[in-house]
Amino acid sequence: MKSSKFLISATVAATLAISAIPAQAGGSSDGYGQSPVGKLGHGVANMATGWVELPKNVINISSDSNILVGLTWGTLRGAFETVSRTVVGAADFLTFPFATSDFAQPGYVTERFSEDSRYFGAALPGHWTTFGPLDSFEHEDLRLE
Repeated sequence: MKSSKFLISATVAATLAISAIPAQAGGSSDGYGQSPVGKLGHGVANMATGWVELPKNVINISSDSNILVGLTWGTLRGAFETVSRTVVGAADFLTFPFATSDFAQPGYVTERFSEDSRYFGAALPGHWTTFGPLDSFEHEDLRLE
Protein backbone atom coordinates (compact mmCIF):
# COMPACT_ATOMS: atom_id res chain seq x y z
CA MET A 1 0.00 0.00 0.00
CA LYS A 2 2.83 2.34 0.91
CA SER A 3 4.67 1.74 -2.38
CA SER A 4 1.53 2.40 -4.46
CA LYS A 5 1.05 5.78 -2.73
CA PHE A 6 4.68 6.60 -3.44
CA LEU A 7 4.30 5.52 -7.07
CA ILE A 8 1.20 7.67 -7.54
CA SER A 9 2.90 10.66 -5.88
CA ALA A 10 6.03 10.23 -7.99
CA THR A 11 3.95 9.94 -11.18
CA VAL A 12 2.00 13.11 -10.38
CA ALA A 13 5.20 15.00 -9.52
CA ALA A 14 6.94 13.85 -12.71
CA THR A 15 3.90 14.78 -14.81
CA LEU A 16 3.77 18.25 -13.29
CA ALA A 17 7.50 18.73 -13.81
CA ILE A 18 7.36 17.61 -17.44
CA SER A 19 4.26 19.68 -18.19
CA ALA A 20 6.02 22.80 -16.87
CA ILE A 21 8.92 22.49 -19.33
CA PRO A 22 7.12 23.93 -22.38
CA ALA A 23 5.63 26.76 -20.32
CA GLN A 24 9.07 27.82 -19.07
CA ALA A 25 10.59 27.63 -22.54
CA GLY A 26 8.54 30.63 -23.60
CA GLY A 27 6.43 28.73 -26.12
CA SER A 28 6.44 29.13 -29.84
CA SER A 29 3.72 30.51 -32.04
CA ASP A 30 4.15 27.36 -34.15
CA GLY A 31 2.63 25.24 -31.37
CA TYR A 32 3.95 22.48 -29.19
CA GLY A 33 4.15 19.96 -32.06
CA GLN A 34 7.19 21.70 -33.55
CA SER A 35 9.44 21.02 -30.53
CA PRO A 36 10.38 17.45 -29.53
CA VAL A 37 10.65 18.41 -25.86
CA GLY A 38 7.31 20.23 -25.92
CA LYS A 39 5.62 17.39 -27.75
CA LEU A 40 7.02 14.79 -25.35
CA GLY A 41 5.90 16.86 -22.35
CA HIS A 42 2.41 17.29 -23.77
CA GLY A 43 2.19 13.58 -24.54
CA VAL A 44 3.14 12.46 -21.03
CA ALA A 45 0.96 15.09 -19.38
CA ASN A 46 -2.08 14.29 -21.53
CA MET A 47 -1.73 10.55 -20.96
CA ALA A 48 -1.54 11.13 -17.19
CA THR A 49 -4.24 13.79 -16.90
CA GLY A 50 -6.68 12.81 -19.66
CA TRP A 51 -9.17 11.75 -16.98
CA VAL A 52 -9.63 15.42 -16.03
CA GLU A 53 -11.73 15.83 -19.20
CA LEU A 54 -14.60 14.05 -17.40
CA PRO A 55 -15.11 16.54 -14.56
CA LYS A 56 -14.14 19.41 -16.90
CA ASN A 57 -17.04 18.61 -19.23
CA VAL A 58 -19.51 18.08 -16.39
CA ILE A 59 -18.53 21.40 -14.78
CA ASN A 60 -18.51 23.46 -17.97
CA ILE A 61 -21.69 22.03 -19.47
CA SER A 62 -23.45 22.46 -16.11
CA SER A 63 -22.33 26.09 -16.02
CA ASP A 64 -23.46 26.68 -19.58
CA SER A 65 -26.83 24.87 -19.31
CA ASN A 66 -27.92 23.31 -16.03
CA ILE A 67 -26.87 20.57 -13.65
CA LEU A 68 -29.08 17.91 -15.26
CA VAL A 69 -27.55 18.48 -18.71
CA GLY A 70 -24.11 18.59 -17.11
CA LEU A 71 -24.57 15.28 -15.32
CA THR A 72 -25.93 13.51 -18.40
CA TRP A 73 -24.42 15.02 -21.55
CA GLY A 74 -21.36 16.28 -19.68
CA THR A 75 -20.61 12.80 -18.37
CA LEU A 76 -21.02 11.16 -21.79
CA ARG A 77 -18.99 13.81 -23.56
CA GLY A 78 -16.40 13.83 -20.79
CA ALA A 79 -15.93 10.07 -21.03
CA PHE A 80 -15.38 10.34 -24.78
CA GLU A 81 -12.95 13.24 -24.36
CA THR A 82 -11.09 11.39 -21.60
CA VAL A 83 -10.33 8.61 -24.05
CA SER A 84 -9.57 11.15 -26.81
CA ARG A 85 -7.15 13.18 -24.69
CA THR A 86 -5.34 10.04 -23.49
CA VAL A 87 -5.03 8.60 -27.02
CA VAL A 88 -3.83 11.96 -28.37
CA GLY A 89 -1.28 12.07 -25.54
CA ALA A 90 -0.05 8.63 -26.56
CA ALA A 91 0.19 9.79 -30.19
CA ASP A 92 2.21 12.84 -29.09
CA PHE A 93 4.45 10.61 -26.98
CA LEU A 94 5.06 8.11 -29.78
CA THR A 95 5.70 10.74 -32.46
CA PHE A 96 7.65 13.26 -30.37
CA PRO A 97 10.82 13.15 -32.52
CA PHE A 98 8.84 14.33 -35.56
CA ALA A 99 7.52 17.86 -36.07
CA THR A 100 3.76 17.88 -36.63
CA SER A 101 0.87 20.22 -36.17
CA ASP A 102 -0.65 20.22 -32.68
CA PHE A 103 -2.89 17.21 -32.08
CA ALA A 104 -4.84 18.78 -29.19
CA GLN A 105 -5.93 22.33 -28.47
CA PRO A 106 -5.60 23.57 -25.78
CA GLY A 107 -2.39 21.61 -25.33
CA TYR A 108 -3.10 20.61 -21.72
CA VAL A 109 -6.49 19.71 -20.26
CA THR A 110 -6.07 22.33 -17.52
CA GLU A 111 -5.02 25.09 -19.93
CA ARG A 112 -7.96 27.44 -20.58
CA PHE A 113 -10.13 25.06 -18.51
CA SER A 114 -13.44 26.64 -19.53
CA GLU A 115 -12.64 26.25 -23.23
CA ASP A 116 -13.82 23.31 -25.28
CA SER A 117 -11.10 20.81 -26.29
CA ARG A 118 -10.45 20.08 -29.96
CA TYR A 119 -8.48 17.23 -31.46
CA PHE A 120 -6.79 17.26 -34.88
CA GLY A 121 -8.42 20.63 -35.59
CA ALA A 122 -12.05 19.56 -35.15
CA ALA A 123 -14.50 20.41 -32.39
CA LEU A 124 -16.75 17.63 -31.16
CA PRO A 125 -20.53 18.13 -31.27
CA GLY A 126 -22.15 19.60 -28.21
CA HIS A 127 -19.46 22.20 -27.53
CA TRP A 128 -20.07 24.85 -24.91
CA THR A 129 -17.65 27.64 -25.78
CA THR A 130 -16.36 29.60 -28.70
CA PHE A 131 -12.66 29.57 -29.43
CA GLY A 132 -10.97 32.37 -27.53
CA PRO A 133 -8.50 35.03 -28.68
CA LEU A 134 -5.52 33.03 -27.36
CA ASP A 135 -6.38 30.20 -29.71
CA SER A 136 -4.00 29.33 -32.55
CA PHE A 137 -6.74 27.41 -34.37
CA GLU A 138 -5.73 27.25 -38.04
CA HIS A 139 -9.00 26.23 -39.66
CA GLU A 140 -11.02 29.43 -39.88
CA ASP A 141 -13.95 27.59 -41.47
CA LEU A 142 -14.36 25.51 -38.29
CA ARG A 143 -14.08 28.47 -35.90
CA LEU A 144 -17.29 29.16 -33.98
CA GLU A 145 -18.05 32.83 -33.62
